[in-house]
Amino acid sequence: MNRPLAQAGASAIPQCWPTRITELMDIRWPLLLGGMMWLSDARLVAAMVRAGGMGFITARSSRTDEDFKQALSDCRELTDGQPFGVNLTLSRRVAHNDAMLARLRIALEEGVRIFETAGLPPTPLLPLIREAGAIVIHKCAHVRHAVAAQNMGVDAVTLVGMEEGGHPGSNQLPTFLNGAYALEQLHIPLALGGGIGHGRQIAAALALGADAVVMGSVFTPAQETPAHAAYKQRVVDTSEHGTLAVLGSLGDTWRILDNENARKVAALEQAGARSYADFGELISGERTQALAYQAGQHEEGMLSMGPAVGFARAVESVACIVRRLQEECVQAAARFRRMVDAN
Repeated sequence: MNRPLAQAGASAIPQCWPTRITELMDIRWPLLLGGMMWLSDARLVAAMVRAGGMGFITARSSRTDEDFKQALSDCRELTDGQPFGVNLTLSRRVAHNDAMLARLRIALEEGVRIFETAGLPPTPLLPLIREAGAIVIHKCAHVRHAVAAQNMGVDAVTLVGMEEGGHPGSNQLPTFLNGAYALEQLHIPLALGGGIGHGRQIAAALALGADAVVMGSVFTPAQETPAHAAYKQRVVDTSEHGTLAVLGSLGDTWRILDNENARKVAALEQAGARSYADFGELISGERTQALAYQAGQHEEGMLSMGPAVGFARAVESVACIVRRLQEECVQAAARFRRMVDAN
């Protein structure tokens, strides 16, 4: 599927841009749409796949196994049989992870062979993934965790920086510094994530030595994202300064949209709240889904978001977003190439 990079001018977009990750996943561009809870459904993931990248259906977003199986079937139809991925996030509350093992079995039965794992190390999932000859890319927040995942036998790792929307862990290093350190110790393919929403950053990540980038926030207002129009407009209206990190005192840092709900959570944390129970319904995922994503009450809920949201300037299709990222990336790469050739 992958073909050599076309010789093109700054404004021309090649048909593909090969890296170790595009070859591993058999995609055209090194653009990964990370699994987003409640949002990475069949339609959004399929749109990313058709645009030349890879997306991951979030297994935890399906309420039942049958719902999950239907999502996989829908995605397979929408991608015309092209491969797509599934996100399996392992919780620190270990009792909740049996469901992920069951969802992995379903995904394998349905023909999925690309998996994004996150949270705890994917140790309980790897035997089944390996037996099926499937691919796994594990998301980490620390270089030492990326090295541990490499030693564990994953095919690739995603390394996120403190800018990541959602859960960047306790890491305090920004994405590109994290990546520069990781590349001194990794020999497997590396994707970088956190605060990336512009093609210049994609070019910079590839120049650094990464094999792909992982994005999320810039795609949250996409036409295909399963969220209320009022929420999407709120995202479009949010600048790079419109996010907030909370729950660090619980060892579970969560970068979210700076809305009324987030400020209530931050105030409780500042006042001394130190357990999930102390925050009650304010941090409920079900509440976020019902009020913000479904009903459009965007000042409610914990809405995972990183500062790259400032690059999300319109409600538009995934194909349009990817096209713009490609153009920006190629232009930045061409500028760098001219600088190198001048010497």
